[in-house]
Amino acid sequence: MKETNLKKLMSGIFVAAIVMATGMEASMAQEPASNLDSAKSRTQQLMGDIAPKLAELTDDVLYADIWERPQLSQRDRSLVTVSALIALNRPDQLRSHLVRAKANGLTEEQLVETITHMAFYSGWPSAVSAVAIAKEVFAEK
Repeated sequence: MKETNLKKLMSGIFVAAIVMATGMEASMAQEPASNLDSAKSRTQQLMGDIAPKLAELTDDVLYADIWERPQLSQRDRSLVTVSALIALNRPDQLRSHLVRAKANGLTEEQLVETITHMAFYSGWPSAVSAVAIAKEVFAEK
């Protein structure tokens, strides 16, 4: 996948997390960009006006640098991210990262095993919440 396409995909996943975390209308997130906004990433379009530096860091550092570093595969980065989100009990962000983890090659069975494993390190309530999110994500296929 080309770097620009991956950047757009990752930006879209982050935007989905923002939409879920902030309660923005899903239709707003799916609206086509205007001609003036067409050069902006979805992250820039959704939060650039209120948090321009956060949007810039998301696009330029998180997705264009950190997620692209060769020391870990995209699959491994997804596994680490999912584990961290389970441990931190961040269900809104977990949802979009479970989708991304599947796209990066992790199976549903592996993700469920990760949740089970994390129950012993991050607590039962975090794992139970993660199972509920995983069930929803896996049903969407």
